[in-house]
Amino acid sequence: MFKKLLLATIAAGLVTATTLPLPAEAGMMAGMTCKDAAKAQYPDDRKMRHEYKKACKEAWKATQ
Repeated sequence: MFKKLLLATIAAGLVTATTLPLPAEAGMMAGMTCKDAAKAQYPDDRKMRHEYKKACKEAWKATQ
């Protein structure tokens, strides 16, 4: 039982870690806003741009 719980926790952690956007990996340069990075990452998809911008802002605020 404990082994299954441990494996499930590790799997969930790996999935979560791979889905979180990191501003450094997104190619953000100095002076590039989250809006610009979102537009560069998803030029044709407004919903994904909104989600990316939101996550980028949260990540930026967490580092401040």
